[in-house]
Order: sequence, then structure tokens, then C-alpha cells
Amino acid sequence: MAKFYPDITAPLQDFIKDQKVFFTATAPRQGRINLSPKGIDTFRCIDNKTVAYLDLTGSGNETAAHLNEDSRMTIMFCSFSEKPLILRLYGQGKVIHPRNEDWQSFYPLFNPVPGERQIIVMDVDSAQTSCGFGVPLYEFKEERETLIQWADNKGEQGIHEYWKTKNLKSIDGLPTKLLED
Repeated sequence: MAKFYPDITAPLQDFIKDQKVFFTATAPRQGRINLSPKGIDTFRCIDNKTVAYLDLTGSGNETAAHLNEDSRMTIMFCSFSEKPLILRLYGQGKVIHPRNEDWQSFYPLFNPVPGERQIIVMDVDSAQTSCGFGVPLYEFKEERETLIQWADNKGEQGIHEYWKTKNLKSIDGLPTKLLED
């Protein structure tokens, strides 16, 4: 049975720390809904009402474009281990770029990762758990190194050029504001 919480309790924060993958969902006022899997050690619980993740360069930048237009966001964690649980965080997200003043407050919370693009911060309105009984059991083998190797091979200038061609607009044509001053 689903249970709602007004914030992220200590046991829920512990659950989050144990997860190797999370999913983010955003939507513009009109257009496609985006649902993205995320991995690598990029997620942090700042406190019981605030979470953040270091967003890495990817094929698109839908989350940023959507949050610039409509800050609604859902983040989901799903246990694939013996103890089933699904956790959804509902709230308002915002994008922080290295040029923003808030970057200096949040960036030290993360380990540097090649290809880092921005930080997504979410103010949590509520959390919801559900059973997860229908989720299959999987064993974590290891993190994929492919994205990090790709970013290392591109280098800083190559990543910047990639952003210019692939990350400035969403697939629906919304601006991501990635390189705006």
C-alpha cells in the first residue's frame, strides 16, 4: 500500500544511498514527457526537503529544458534487491550551471566526473513509498565506464562543442539555457 511522507525521513535517505540507479521525470507544458535513468555516484540528499544530482552530458538535455519552463519533477528509486520498495520524490526542480552563484554551494558535495554539465536541485514537496513487489530481483555488477570514457576522450573542448550541437534545445525545441550568460 502506498504511503506518503511530507519529507525524506532518515530511513528513506538510507534507502536512497543504497540505490545504484534512479529515474527522473519532467514535462513541459506542451510536448513530450521525459523519463531518464541515471547512475554513477551523482545523487545527494542535502537535507530532508532537498536533493540534488550532478547531471552529466548526455544525448539530450530534456530535464533542463523542461525545468526552465515548468519546475515540476519526480525522481524515482526502485529496489532490485531482496527487500522490495519503490520511492518517489515529488517537487520543484531547478538547474544550476557552473556560472551560477549556487554552484559553489552544491558542487563540493559531489566527486568530479568527466562530462559534468550542471546540477539539478529539487525542493521536495512530498515522498511516496509503494511495495515494489512486482519488480524483479537483479544483482548489481558494476558501474558502466562508457560515459566517463566518452567524456574523457572528447575532452573539455570536445564536450563544449557537443553541447553546442546536441544540448542547447530539447527534442521539442525548448531552450536548455546551458551556455547562456
